Amino acid sequence: MKKMMLTLIVAMSAILGMGLLSSCQSKNSADLVVYGKIFTADSSKIVEAFAVKDGKYVYVGDKAGAEAYIEEGKTEVIDYSGKGMVMPGCGNGHAHYSLGYAIQTVGTVMDRADGVDKFFKEIIPAAVKKAKDNGSKVIFGSGWDMMKFSKDLNYRKQLDAICSDIPIYIADEEGHKGLANTILLKKAGLIKEDGTAGKTEVRGGEVVLDKDGIPTGYVKEQAGTYVRSFLDNEELFSVDIAKGNMAKIQEQLLSEGYTMYLDGYTSYFFNDNFYKAAQEMDQAGDMHFVLGTAWELDSWMDVDKTLEKAAATKKYETAHIRTNWLKMFMDGTVESGTGFIDPLYPDGKQGIPNWSEEELTDITRKANAKGITMHVHVMGNKGVTRIVNAYVNGGKKEMRNTLVHVYGVSEPDYQRMADNNIYVTSGMLWHHADNDVQKELMHILPEGMNDKGYPMKSFFDHGVNFSSHSDFPALCGSPDDPFGIMEIVVTGIYYPEQAKPWWPEELLTREQALYALTLGVAKQMFLENERGSIKAGKYADFLLVTKDVLTCPVTEIHEAKPAATYFEGKKVFPLNFEH
Repeated sequence: MKKMMLTLIVAMSAILGMGLLSSCQSKNSADLVVYGKIFTADSSKIVEAFAVKDGKYVYVGDKAGAEAYIEEGKTEVIDYSGKGMVMPGCGNGHAHYSLGYAIQTVGTVMDRADGVDKFFKEIIPAAVKKAKDNGSKVIFGSGWDMMKFSKDLNYRKQLDAICSDIPIYIADEEGHKGLANTILLKKAGLIKEDGTAGKTEVRGGEVVLDKDGIPTGYVKEQAGTYVRSFLDNEELFSVDIAKGNMAKIQEQLLSEGYTMYLDGYTSYFFNDNFYKAAQEMDQAGDMHFVLGTAWELDSWMDVDKTLEKAAATKKYETAHIRTNWLKMFMDGTVESGTGFIDPLYPDGKQGIPNWSEEELTDITRKANAKGITMHVHVMGNKGVTRIVNAYVNGGKKEMRNTLVHVYGVSEPDYQRMADNNIYVTSGMLWHHADNDVQKELMHILPEGMNDKGYPMKSFFDHGVNFSSHSDFPALCGSPDDPFGIMEIVVTGIYYPEQAKPWWPEELLTREQALYALTLGVAKQMFLENERGSIKAGKYADFLLVTKDVLTCPVTEIHEAKPAATYFEGKKVFPLNFEH
């Protein structure tokens, strides 16, 4: 009897033990395990495997350690060994996909090669016909090249000859200049009803005048945004249009490998329709990237009212939407002569500074007090100094106030940025110029700036928090994807140009480039504890890349692309991918 009871106890113990083992295996099992060469972006560490459960990394390390997380029939296993590289999802620290797709939906898109003749004979007549066929009350577009469009032409009269009863505004490829017809200039008050000059000065911009002092329809910088504000922007960008564009924006982001994105001008159409569309998308469970938004404050706007509008966008925040940025323009662009620089341009002129240091300091103080981070476009080195002063004197270090673009920096400002936790998001893809452009810059820019622009390595050397952006669609002709950008910043050459390298002293290593594209953007967007690197406890946003961009020939980096993009552990692009 005792022997039988002993046998029973042993059997029961074995059964209980098996149950306990099964329970432990179930508890430790992962939804997904990935093997391969994995760049974590965490101190540039390379590992062999990771495991994902409930959308987050639960293990990062060697292959043997990951195997313990595999449960037969439950855990998906991807062996990407020898197929390329695995890395975190990338981020884009400043771009305009909302604007780009809006233009494609409701606007006229030009090619950089299109000249003035084609503009007036083909492009505008076609846009007018389309507008009148559709019953539209506004004509809007972009894409003309400032190098091909002289500011001395009377554009409004030529536009009027084609269409005088529908307001027309066509922005250039950078978005810093525009062409308008008379009816729009009258709405904006630049021309009076009797045809005489009205408001001919707009702070932070230039209204180009003819020999009689009447606006020609060519407006630059903040004068352009002022005139644009008088369009029927609700027609141009309704909530329904914004909703239709959201899916297109997401597809482009995910197809290029971006899982974080800060929209650089979310109020471009002077309404909050993009915010509403994004919120509805995320509430429906259809948003597979993290979106940051920025409300714009232009120099002709009421500061306090605009800050209230920016703060009010907090109501649109969700799990994947962050709204805490204020976009401003310090100056224009150095190459076009509107950047705020020292020394002056060779012709003795200065660029266009939109704000005084005292104003910037006051705005920074007010914005940071409302929990809003400054996100300021600046190109010229003198503009950089002015903003750094404002951030130091008016800002809070924890707000990560940011400089956007940055063509040039005076040497002392690098360390001041680092010491005061000032961030930089850079158009690293601009770190190139073909031989003809390089030759032209030698004549139009001051000594020391003409063959140098857009520093990168210096930010790393000084410990400045640095991230990448593409500014899409403002830079037609340059790559938007992370790997096209990466090749430029490690070679100084845009691969189709076959030009001499641009400012080789400022080139980055591959690891630095990947940091700027991943963890650098996560930090800029206050996401580094959740995303930006492959680390246990973070969301599993990662890419399976078709090439090992850490070791392949540098001239082949641009050929890499995401074979698949994962967001929070789920494959979100392409949906038909098979590993």
